[in-house]
Amino acid sequence: VQLQASGGGSVQAGDSLRVSCAASGRTSVKYAVGWFRQAPGKDREFLAAISWSGFSTYYQDSVKGRFTISSDNAKNTTYLQMNSLKPEDTAVYYCAARPSGLPSRRADDYVYWGQGTLVTVSS
Repeated sequence: VQLQASGGGSVQAGDSLRVSCAASGRTSVKYAVGWFRQAPGKDREFLAAISWSGFSTYYQDSVKGRFTISSDNAKNTTYLQMNSLKPEDTAVYYCAARPSGLPSRRADDYVYWGQGTLVTVSS
């Protein structure tokens, strides 16, 4: 499966942004999807994940309440809605998929990765 992340951009602190992850290829398999980000000079960190059914979601504590993950299986697309953005949210945002219905916080559990989309938040 191929993942295409999009929707990044430059925003002001306090703004909202929604990034998308569109899957193509072998989409008949049930995938769980996660969002990660990597800021310059920092390790990649987990943000949120959602099961294929959409019933299970996980969030990193630092984004809980500000970020919301959702999916539209009919469109093979997963979204990350980001509200109240802060300058420290500046990073390249990646989506990833694992051929299991269950989400995971571990990057190593994901098999497929998108190319990343840059989000820049200025103060």
